Amino acid sequence: VRIRPITSEDLVNLPTRFQKSVLSTAPYAPNQVIVAGEKKQYFSYDYVFGPDSTQKDVYDRAVLKLIDKFLEGYNVTILAYGQTSSGKTFTMGTSDNDLIDPDDKGIIPRAVSTLFSSMESAQYKTRKFSIKVSFIEIYNEDLIDLLGEGDGESRPQVLIREDSKGNILWSGLQEIKVNSVEEVISHLTRGSLNRQTGATDMNAKSSRSHAIFSVTLAQQKFISSGGSSPSPQPDQKSGVRPPSRSNSRLSRRFDEGEWVSVTSKFHFVDLAGSERLKRTSAVGERVKEGISINSGLLALGNVISALGDPNKAKHTTHIPYRDSKLTRLLQDSLGGNAQTLMIACVSPAEYNLVETVNTLKYANRARNIKNNATINAEEAGWNDVEHLQTLVMRLRNEIKILKAATGV
Repeated sequence: VRIRPITSEDLVNLPTRFQKSVLSTAPYAPNQVIVAGEKKQYFSYDYVFGPDSTQKDVYDRAVLKLIDKFLEGYNVTILAYGQTSSGKTFTMGTSDNDLIDPDDKGIIPRAVSTLFSSMESAQYKTRKFSIKVSFIEIYNEDLIDLLGEGDGESRPQVLIREDSKGNILWSGLQEIKVNSVEEVISHLTRGSLNRQTGATDMNAKSSRSHAIFSVTLAQQKFISSGGSSPSPQPDQKSGVRPPSRSNSRLSRRFDEGEWVSVTSKFHFVDLAGSERLKRTSAVGERVKEGISINSGLLALGNVISALGDPNKAKHTTHIPYRDSKLTRLLQDSLGGNAQTLMIACVSPAEYNLVETVNTLKYANRARNIKNNATINAEEAGWNDVEHLQTLVMRLRNEIKILKAATGV
């Protein structure tokens, strides 16, 4: 949970008697949020960041270790959830205004910088990496490619598909190869400018859509038969030693180990603001947007409730992922194959008490979700007939040797 400070906008726009803070943390319980009122409420989380916390504090404590998991081959998802003007977009770093001051850089710019620095370190020097980025928006239940060419209906249609293994695929979404931090930030900025925003009573420039910025990392690494990763001399062109081929692939030394392809995805999710329509004074198109936003967040809440309530989890076999595009896109991230972090952003002002408590309850349920994350590794050659024939021959020879040794 991240508690933003009382802002100058709060002091100007909110009634004076509702400007005071109703949230606090206790030194003896740093991971607990205390909500003041007629009856105090207590909520516990893995991390709690108070109003004085910096962007660096949030990144170093909650996010940095996830970059290592991403490089190991795990899928990772970070979701920012909360009402409009609670600090979600600032925390994630999807606004170009937040890139001017280095201290204001959010999670995405910092994560990308760490990723490229790690790839250049000695630990990963013998691996070959390829990085692609994509940026998708869910607006009124339509999927929009924020990096796609053209406008409106001229953009390619993005569809959600599921492969034979149950993995969720986003078909028709443009993925752009990048080679530097600057290229990633350029695409992030371009996509953010294309995102739907609109004025409400809660925020002069409120995000009226859910947005997911994704980084796909493909890498090749050598795994020895003993399970360790040796440091072979890199090939001058690729930076990675290619699999040994002496005259034929049949002579490959399987006892030395295998080259493994690993593909992992990092989803940065900036959810649209959650609040009651009455408080936004929405009219016309803003009402339609608000209904769509709340429907998607309700579906997300139902999924979180089904996965995060231990009593329901025991008796519920159906998880309502298909109730919205948002939950379908995040299916792997919620109870699936991903390391997932939800950052609940809240306002401390008494005026926002109801919305804040709703967010805290939402995050409390999400904390109970248990994902089953695995490394997305595939041994090189499984789609290669010649390689598979070689593998069969090796296994047959091993069986013959075992039979001869045991006399079977």
